[in-house]
Amino acid sequence: MSDEYDVLLRDGGIAHVRRLRPTDRGALHELVDRSSERSAYLRFFTAGRGTAHAYIDAITSEGYEGRARVACLHGRLVAVAEYVPSGEGRADLGVLLDDAVHGHGLGTLLLEHVAVDAAEHGVRELVADVLAENRPMIRVLRDLGLNVTQRFEDGTLHISVAAEPTPRLLAAIEARDHEAGRASLARVLAPRSVAVIGASRDEHGIGHKVLRNLIDGGFCGPIHPVNPNATEIAGLACHATVPHGVDLAVVAVPARQVPQVARDCADAGVAGLVVLSSGFAETGRREAESELLALCRTAGMRLIGPNCLGVINTGAWLNASFLPHRPVRGRVALLSQSGAVGAALLDRLEVSSFVSVGNKADVSGNDLLEYWEEDDDTSVIALYLESFGNPRKFARIARRVGKSKPVLMVKSGRGQAGGRAVRSHTAAAATPDVAVDALARAAGVIRLDSVSELIDTATLLAAQPLPAGRRVAIVGNSGGPQAMAADACERHGLLVPELPVRLPDARAAAALGNPVDLTADATAAEIGAAVEALAASPDADAILVVYTPPFGDGVEATRQAIADAAKRAAKTVLACVVGYDGLIDGRVPSYAFPEQAVVALSRAVRYAEWRRRPIEPVPVPPPADEKGARQIVRAELEARPDGGWLSPAGAARLLACYGVTLVESIDVDGAESAAAAATSLGLPSVLKATGPVHKSEVGGIRLDLRTPDDVRRAYHDMAARLGAQMTGAIVQRMQPAGVEIIVGGVNYPRFGPLVMIGMGGVMADLLADHAFRVPPVIDATTMIDELRCAPLLHGYRGSPPADVPALADQIARIGRLLEDLPQVAELDLNPVIVTSAGTATVDARIRLAPCDQPPSPLLRRLR
Repeated sequence: MSDEYDVLLRDGGIAHVRRLRPTDRGALHELVDRSSERSAYLRFFTAGRGTAHAYIDAITSEGYEGRARVACLHGRLVAVAEYVPSGEGRADLGVLLDDAVHGHGLGTLLLEHVAVDAAEHGVRELVADVLAENRPMIRVLRDLGLNVTQRFEDGTLHISVAAEPTPRLLAAIEARDHEAGRASLARVLAPRSVAVIGASRDEHGIGHKVLRNLIDGGFCGPIHPVNPNATEIAGLACHATVPHGVDLAVVAVPARQVPQVARDCADAGVAGLVVLSSGFAETGRREAESELLALCRTAGMRLIGPNCLGVINTGAWLNASFLPHRPVRGRVALLSQSGAVGAALLDRLEVSSFVSVGNKADVSGNDLLEYWEEDDDTSVIALYLESFGNPRKFARIARRVGKSKPVLMVKSGRGQAGGRAVRSHTAAAATPDVAVDALARAAGVIRLDSVSELIDTATLLAAQPLPAGRRVAIVGNSGGPQAMAADACERHGLLVPELPVRLPDARAAAALGNPVDLTADATAAEIGAAVEALAASPDADAILVVYTPPFGDGVEATRQAIADAAKRAAKTVLACVVGYDGLIDGRVPSYAFPEQAVVALSRAVRYAEWRRRPIEPVPVPPPADEKGARQIVRAELEARPDGGWLSPAGAARLLACYGVTLVESIDVDGAESAAAAATSLGLPSVLKATGPVHKSEVGGIRLDLRTPDDVRRAYHDMAARLGAQMTGAIVQRMQPAGVEIIVGGVNYPRFGPLVMIGMGGVMADLLADHAFRVPPVIDATTMIDELRCAPLLHGYRGSPPADVPALADQIARIGRLLEDLPQVAELDLNPVIVTSAGTATVDARIRLAPCDQPPSPLLRRLR
């Protein structure tokens, strides 16, 4: 657990949590002096503060045997929580809060963190003695999310809390984190008052543009221009410094002045800053950005930016940006890490709110997902990201949010990992971008390839109901574009079934089928009637109208007919009016080309399928000797601090901790020892060189060696060919034929673990037949069936079915290994030979690399 970090409280405030230091003694005594006698009595069971002061002396003394954490608000120490081991896996629990912070959720938060720390240090049970009248403390302990038992004796409750984390604890922590996150942004995104610091009379100045947008946008609350050199700007009285109690301050001053502005805002009790100023981390001034963030965190202010365009909330008539165009109110909440992309998106989308996060020093996509989840004005969330702050947390939040609102994402940077050396088959396939794809898939996030796709898909999802299935009815006035739409449907996995629907027009009946071609002479009324008839059909889930101008009654009449028909349809209706993009009557999304419409529809269909899927419970992880595995990793990294490839024996020991057994091998260092090993294991044998990563590429594998002399000759030949590359060899018995599969994994410091399976053996790279998951893998069988080679495992052309459950079990075990051990940077089991009798893992490569332990989902904290 990190020594210090910032956390959000229930009311949106920010506390700084760290380990107790001996130098905290004075501040803790001040805390006791500020506490009421009632609080001292409830905590220490005695009147007066003498016992409390003695307690402070004890926990800050040199011989203190417990572990304690303190919390600070606005730079002042306001709470301490501790546990003191008492033997046999038990520890005594205690917490003391400043009276002024009761009800903010700080006690609950500290107890969460103390319980997690205790569990990490072998404590199984936390014990607290609480006076029966201390109902708030009893309620906090009961609601924590851990298993609690209690015993009443002599007016005291003896409460025992099991320190072992539970799913209920994780759910409670996520709920409390969500509440705190929303509260911290409420006064920022829906402020009651706004100050513009750096407003000027210069109409071309950024501060003036923000002020003008606030006024012209109709913001209802007080607007305070702040400029010490002016008395009035744009008809509003100007202030020399920010007034007290302002919710949101928009900062448009040179970067060198921003820290002092932040201090002034802190003194005035401002809730949040939007810093438009550039000149921070994007120009290499990371220390300046860190200083700004520290100032905001200490003061309890949320920070958007710096180097951003501002924020917009159309429901609150808030346009605190310097963009030239007025936003159009809609149902899409938009985040952009790029100012240019954000401006382009805002020009094309009807939004509920828009946040330009700029350098993303504080407020990130995770925070905004928490806020928008319960925003009544938002039905679709669209994100343009260049980086992730905490991708694991993003996946957890997005998975929850996505069950009620679609989350769309464009993530730039699809290239390969910079200068990273690819050493294993898995690392070659599981690039960081593949990790993003797997993360998005696991969370139900709709990942899109371009900004235009984001616009197209968001427009459809915001305007139309979700499709109930994949069946598409295509109707229009031109056969060519309709055929293009049908072809695109097939490419994107949508169905274009025959439609036994009787259309109301006699001419249309001649064109029945699917697509339904009403011919170029079709009137607007005929097209509208066809849409209504198809929408009523039980054989279609979505209706795509393809209209080519200028035929029939023309663009405007036809667009209106489509909109009127869509009003009466309970199904997804979208259109392709060739050459025209945009919403029809604010209701029907229309696309310039058929392929655009189909791509957007296919995204909506897949999202709807994911959303209808029941939430699968996280499986019980396979049993493992986690402690033994950590000891192996620790010993290897102590011997080689920079990491490296494990020896075959080391890899086998580590895998055995997770129940993955390799085919029996014997290490050999010469031709004679190789022949002897082959005789011992049984012939025919396999000889494999140790040293090269990809043995088959350099002639480092010899199969089906049937006699000891064959083994001797193979060893001499291999040693001559490989020279110094060959650091030794292993001998195995030749395994029965089966389907060769690769099971692998990588751990990226930022994204965490990723599991891969694919066609193995020498085909691993050639065929590139892979499937990926973020562990824990809850659908290993589905993952296997995604492979193009999956039929081979199910009994292809008369061959016996392979033991797929055994392979699925191995995938789950490797997933747990990668989750438990972030130091496992790369892992290849190749091949895993799958037969009807089970799996045989004949080769394993594992590379370790030093890394920090990823943040626990059980620890609420700001990044």
